[in-house]
Amino acid sequence: MIYLRSLTVLIWLSAFIACPAFLSAIPAPPEIWEAAPAPNGGADWNKVVARGKPYDKDWESWSYPIGNGYLGANVFGRVDVERIQITEKTLHNEGTYGSGGLTSFAELFLDLNHSEISGYRRSLSLDEAIAHVGYTSGGVTYRREYFTSYPDNVLVVRLTADRPGSLSFSVRAEIPYLGLADQRTGTVTAAGDTLTLSGSLPFFSTNYEGQLKVLNTGGTVTANPARGALKISQADSVVLLFVAGTNYELSEQLFRRPPAEKNDPTRFPHAELSARLAAAEALGFDALRERHVADHQNLFRRVSLDLNSTPTAEPTSALLDKYKAGETNTHLEALMFHFGRYLLIASSREKTLPANLQGTWSQFHLTPWTGGYWHNINVQMNYWGAMSTNLAETFEAYLSYFKAYLPQAREYAREFVRLHNPDRYVEGEDHGWILGTGANAYRIVGAGGHSGPGTGGFTSKLLMEYYLFGQDKEFLREVAYPAMRSMSIFYSKALLPVGDLLLIKPSASPEQHKDKKYYVTVGATFDQGFVWENYHDTLLLASELGIEDDFIKTLRAQMPRLDPIQVGASGQIKEFREEVNYSDIGDPKHRHISHLCPLYPGTLINSSHPQWMRAASKTLDLRGDQTNGWAMVHRMNARARLKEGDKAHSVFSRLLRERTLPNLWTVCPPFQIDANLGAMAGVAELLLQSHEGVIEVLPALPSAWPSGSFSGLVARGNFVVGAEWTGSRATRVTITSRSGGECRLVLSGGLEALKLRDATGAVITPAPLADGRVSFATTKGQTYVLSPE
Repeated sequence: MIYLRSLTVLIWLSAFIACPAFLSAIPAPPEIWEAAPAPNGGADWNKVVARGKPYDKDWESWSYPIGNGYLGANVFGRVDVERIQITEKTLHNEGTYGSGGLTSFAELFLDLNHSEISGYRRSLSLDEAIAHVGYTSGGVTYRREYFTSYPDNVLVVRLTADRPGSLSFSVRAEIPYLGLADQRTGTVTAAGDTLTLSGSLPFFSTNYEGQLKVLNTGGTVTANPARGALKISQADSVVLLFVAGTNYELSEQLFRRPPAEKNDPTRFPHAELSARLAAAEALGFDALRERHVADHQNLFRRVSLDLNSTPTAEPTSALLDKYKAGETNTHLEALMFHFGRYLLIASSREKTLPANLQGTWSQFHLTPWTGGYWHNINVQMNYWGAMSTNLAETFEAYLSYFKAYLPQAREYAREFVRLHNPDRYVEGEDHGWILGTGANAYRIVGAGGHSGPGTGGFTSKLLMEYYLFGQDKEFLREVAYPAMRSMSIFYSKALLPVGDLLLIKPSASPEQHKDKKYYVTVGATFDQGFVWENYHDTLLLASELGIEDDFIKTLRAQMPRLDPIQVGASGQIKEFREEVNYSDIGDPKHRHISHLCPLYPGTLINSSHPQWMRAASKTLDLRGDQTNGWAMVHRMNARARLKEGDKAHSVFSRLLRERTLPNLWTVCPPFQIDANLGAMAGVAELLLQSHEGVIEVLPALPSAWPSGSFSGLVARGNFVVGAEWTGSRATRVTITSRSGGECRLVLSGGLEALKLRDATGAVITPAPLADGRVSFATTKGQTYVLSPE
């Protein structure tokens, strides 16, 4: 595995550092920063957002997000009254559609009352996952650090001053949205050095609590019960510890219970939170920080990316403004890639819930689109880059979620077959599993509505990718193959014979419409394509396990009857079988490009079908790029798969210009995390591909990136790849085999001029394959280098 060596630099350092020998110098660890606090537009967030409106814009555009997968915090960096908005993933009310939705947990305020400041700087270190604020007021220099630790599940804030006894302020907490229709209750109490927030939300019988403790060096702490505040006077330094939780428990039973019985109303999180807070206090700030940074950097520092850009001394928002005005900058493009990896780490960890539509952050009473898990593209997009950017552990959150909802998904499969293909329904028989689009921490739905049952194959593709990248044989036997086979069982019973073909009915291309109604049909490309993908993947895994039974023979016999891809009269990939010319049916500029899912994230449309590749490119031309943030990103990834690097880069640039905020969050609008995470995947796809069973380095390199380097990206087969290039041609490549086995490689883009050597430096002559491809055996743990003579 390739890691960057340890870096110990200040957050605002802009000098270059030494790094592995095959790379040129890499900029200092990436950060975003501003020279002013987050503005305060004066909006009453407690009222404006309660009406479901998607702003205050200060939160969305200017706050800095930190998170540990359990909890998210937005830091504003203000000097008069600092605001820290808190989200806890399991706190839900009835949501926008009455079926549950994420809601804001709490607001923390620090009444600092500083004015006439100088030397202000706030930043978010992506390398350390720590937010910083620093400035001078009244001759005293003040500094603040904020981080959310995954190992200890605690929010930590440290305040310091360069003059002893200079820290005097109050800390208080508010529970938002009390007295509204969701019947939220809550109180804030102050006693000794601790604030406690507690209450309930009746929709899912949720009991919630937060505890904030003040650890002061010097000075005094006084509780003000009437204000729900703690007053700190004349301290040298102060550490604030905040923990939060609910009575939520992820389980199979959770998804089967009615709303009011989802959580146990007799369970309260108080004891667990008190123990967690005591453990954090016992560790102390230095140990908490050290454990947090080590945990984060174990993930974040696995990958480097240098697009040969010059670090800038300008604040991030100014850099973005220039980019929007036409002054492109590869430093900002690389920063977006790093920020995507940072956000995925911050919103999805091994023991947490998955990253939702807003990651881990919501200031809302009713979070837009419920802050849920939307399975017709959005939650999948969250994890498209998890494996390729060396963050496979972040997907474990979804795996736990999947295992919990699977029994309910089996019930939905039985219902679907019973309703839509009763001739194939047999009581007591296995009918596989399926889920539809809308889901959240408490529920999933069955297939149907505006999206066809391709949502199931869209989801199972993630499980397949997790195996292909990681090569975990236990996961293959216990999770991947059973899940893929079970989805194939569902599809085999959902398909209906139509002439010589087998087609899904009812079928729908996500959210596409005709005559102001969602268009429901037979055999839409979205559904047929994911049936093919799931069958193909099931057969591949069965072969790897040596399984050949009657069902596997059935899948093999059915595949030629799926007819998933058709090319229309306009040269387009048809979205619907009954269309002739492009846009005969539906919105010609629709945000979804669901009929291109067999190109990306699927593998059916590939270089062995050049006519389909041309048709996919034509379809993208016709669809256009003026669309929502996440929809731009799907287009970016699709262009990368087509090896159209410049067109992919053009969409990426458009995302930065039109759908990126000053804090680098992306919007649909409003804010959603999927475009940030999908763009990260898109950058990786431009630099490294392996979906056709071979590793291809720089397969779609944009002309805007003529020189650069990367390390730590992952190819299927569990190979970690690094590369350096000049003049758009690779000059050095490293391949580390984490699982052993055969490595297949495309010799193009400069690789054909390089020699392959093993760890001892001995030259290896790979076995030639067709189309400029070669193969060589690898040893687990060994690194192989392609370099000049």
